[in-house]
Amino acid sequence: MGSWPGDFSLDSRMGAACFLLVSGFLSLQLPPSGCQQSSGPVNPFPMPIPGAGLGGQGGELLPHFLLEPEDVFIVKNKPVTLSCKATPATQIYFKCNGEWVHQTDHAIQHSADRSTGLPVMEVRIEISRQQVEKIFGLEEYWCHCVAWSSSGTSKSQKAFIRIAYLRKNFEKEPVSREVSLDQEVTLLCQPPEGIPPAEVEWLKNEDVLDPELDSNLFIGTDHSLILRQARLADTGNYTCVAKNIVARRRSTSAAITVYVSGGWTEWSYWSSCTSDCTHRRSRDCTQPTPRNGGQECPGLGTETRNCTNELCMHTVGAPEDVALYVGVVAVAVFLVLLLAVILVCWRRKEGLDADVADSSILTAAFQPVSLKPGKAGQAHLLTIQPDLSTATMTYQGSLCLRQDGGNKFQLTNGHLLPPMGPGIPREHSHTLPRLSTQTYFRTLPRGSNNMAYGTFNFLGGRLKIPNTGLSLLIPPDAIPRGKIYEIYLTLHKQEDMRLPLAGCQTLLGPIVSCGPPGVVLTQPVIISMDHCLEPSPENWTVRLKKQSCEGSWEDVLQVDGGSPSHLYYCQLESRSCYLFTEQLGRFALVGESLSMSATKRLKLLLFAPTSCTSLEYSLRVYCITDTQDAMKEVVQLEKQQGGQLLDEPRLLHFKDSYHNLRLSVHDMHSTMWKSKLLASYQEIPFYHIWNGVHDNLHCTFTLERFSLSTCELSCRVWVWQVEGDGQSFNININLNKENRPPEILLDDGGKEAAALVGPSAFKIPFLMRQKIITGLDEPSSHGADWRVLAQKLNLESHLGFLLSKSSPTAILLNLWEAQNFPNGNLARLAAAVAEIGKQDSLMYMMSEAEC
Repeated sequence: MGSWPGDFSLDSRMGAACFLLVSGFLSLQLPPSGCQQSSGPVNPFPMPIPGAGLGGQGGELLPHFLLEPEDVFIVKNKPVTLSCKATPATQIYFKCNGEWVHQTDHAIQHSADRSTGLPVMEVRIEISRQQVEKIFGLEEYWCHCVAWSSSGTSKSQKAFIRIAYLRKNFEKEPVSREVSLDQEVTLLCQPPEGIPPAEVEWLKNEDVLDPELDSNLFIGTDHSLILRQARLADTGNYTCVAKNIVARRRSTSAAITVYVSGGWTEWSYWSSCTSDCTHRRSRDCTQPTPRNGGQECPGLGTETRNCTNELCMHTVGAPEDVALYVGVVAVAVFLVLLLAVILVCWRRKEGLDADVADSSILTAAFQPVSLKPGKAGQAHLLTIQPDLSTATMTYQGSLCLRQDGGNKFQLTNGHLLPPMGPGIPREHSHTLPRLSTQTYFRTLPRGSNNMAYGTFNFLGGRLKIPNTGLSLLIPPDAIPRGKIYEIYLTLHKQEDMRLPLAGCQTLLGPIVSCGPPGVVLTQPVIISMDHCLEPSPENWTVRLKKQSCEGSWEDVLQVDGGSPSHLYYCQLESRSCYLFTEQLGRFALVGESLSMSATKRLKLLLFAPTSCTSLEYSLRVYCITDTQDAMKEVVQLEKQQGGQLLDEPRLLHFKDSYHNLRLSVHDMHSTMWKSKLLASYQEIPFYHIWNGVHDNLHCTFTLERFSLSTCELSCRVWVWQVEGDGQSFNININLNKENRPPEILLDDGGKEAAALVGPSAFKIPFLMRQKIITGLDEPSSHGADWRVLAQKLNLESHLGFLLSKSSPTAILLNLWEAQNFPNGNLARLAAAVAEIGKQDSLMYMMSEAEC
């Protein structure tokens, strides 16, 4: 045994050593107090003095680590485990970022080494995402473990704990190209930022490319794909795929087209001399044949020249020429007869339309400018509808066949009635006209309060689902004259619709249907609906999706910046969008975020029971999209459950930052109330909110009062996105008193008509509308035409869509109707139109009766 330093005797030295051993061992058994709050890097575990151990095999050995903690990544919200094993060891504790981990957080396992008999100790701890996020951005989160033995201490290596992620947007993406044969092609790819860094692979037509199997391929250190010599077989769609332990991202696909320009073959031999004294030779553009858009061979494929030295004479008017002339004359006579038949049929149809246009519905409802307003008793003339009992109809473009043999419709004031056959009672006749459309109603959602339908003809009308912000405008003449359609409008429950959303796509509004599909329209109808988008072209790409007959969803329009469409157009405003479509069907507005600054609007609603007779009291916080239909559904649900709104709704801007939404209760009297929630807060996962397909997302906080005599509840509810926007509710209520809840921002839907037919559905009188269309559709030398009106309605950037329509002015007036019915300022519109046509002011002058 080695000598001890100092002047102590052997006995005193041994006594001191034994005292140190015992005190050191006892101190190691006393972990930090469970109520202690960690306030600094204080070491609560005293370390034995080196060399204090006497005798035994472990007395002269420091702890040796058999297992040390290693770097690890936290994936999503799953905690990670760090392990440490040492021998000989009497105690092992973890230290993270300079602070000791509490003893109760250690999982300890004791064993012995079979060969040496030395004690072995293994310790494990769990690290959660929340622990790492607390110091996120300040420094890296690290841990190491410290092991004790009777001879001293040893420290393990540091293990770094990082939160794994992978951004959505690629720094560089491949671009489609057309390249010539044997040309070198480089496709760039810089993967999104991520921890750990993403690995990259390339796909061609969804098959993984392996440079080891194809020497023509090379993947550079910057992840670019190089085709050394383009081959015809290299034509295809190339996609860069980045992946790490968190996610897998795909770039936009780049179409590579390898084209081949054509080449001529050798000239053929000259042909024999023909009757016109010429001979010919030819060559083919097949060496090689042009492919994939390659250039055709330059020059001509045939060559003709005189084959004699003398003038060649031949007869004009040979028998074969006479036969040709006879054939041409016969074809001409046939075409003239066919044109005559078409003209007769067309004039007969014009006579039918003229009868409808000259019927009493137009002469009675729309009077000349000089007439005074009609009397009150004549107001019904504005809503006169044709009686369907005088005509039969089908949906797919059939003609209306008259049963009375007359030349005009019989017009009444009543509703549109279905045709009745002989022997069919009138009380059962209402089922007949809907037999042809009943198949379109087999997937109606959520009951009649989320559906509207009506019967319409060329006069048009409007469908509206109250308290949802959803309506359908059918302009005049959108339905062909002579046709009568039963049209429906439906609001679908989002979680019942299988709308595929990929990557950072999100649903921005309700899923709506209008139909029946396949009806013929001569003008686009307008669907008005709410959205929760914070418009920003640099942060969003917004697309309109339509469900096909097979059930798949297809992109039919890119809003603001995409290729124009003749069939669809979308006017996107701050809270609403107006969709023009000539094809009825099922639609959805989908956004794809381009950066983490992309923002959706959420509406926060706080509900609680109207009465409380038990010790428990629940607070329900809803986090829904900021649209009227979502608000309506929550209000209806809470009415069924007996809930009341405790505070005004709050608006929260939710960013595409991958961070969850957190909710917590604060400032509650701890002597009167307690929360039954075990954790300090609740969370709604980011993707549940972002994709927008989950209805009525909410968290419930169950509070418990210590006594039934406690009736006052005062607290604050916080709702915030981690590292983002937040809102709070202040609650001060008396459970024994009737609290007057804030007013719900919904109209009384029972007083609204779901369907308006004819002139009553429009703000602009028919005569005024016709005057504006006639005056502004034709180009004016003074520049006073529909383009000025488009500028006043902020639609001058979408002239392409307007120019594709037969009446651009009618499209503009239809949009004004969709935006301003029923409270629009008609006098202001008339003044704006009159201002446009100052040079021809008499043309636009409106009477008081018209306005």
